[in-house]
Amino acid sequence: MQNVILKGFILVQDMDLDTVKLELPLHCELTRKEPGCLVFEVTPNESNQNRFDVYEEFSSKAAFEAHQARVKSSRWGQVTTNVERHYDIVE
Repeated sequence: MQNVILKGFILVQDMDLDTVKLELPLHCELTRKEPGCLVFEVTPNESNQNRFDVYEEFSSKAAFEAHQARVKSSRWGQVTTNVERHYDIVE
């Protein structure tokens, strides 16, 4: 099976920034514990406080899809409803 890689960035509105920053550590911790998660990094951008650079790597499409499903029903999914996502996904 081929790894699935997601890379890009998110843009967080000012009104959501504090909440996203507060929830991010738990989101990263839970994701890294998921079966098939090989790499999961969400890094604040040095030049734009509203941008977070994202790199994810999962061992299979099924693992990636399971992650996506979990996120949609999680607290992170709730607090990032207004986030702009700019991703490329390579399967």
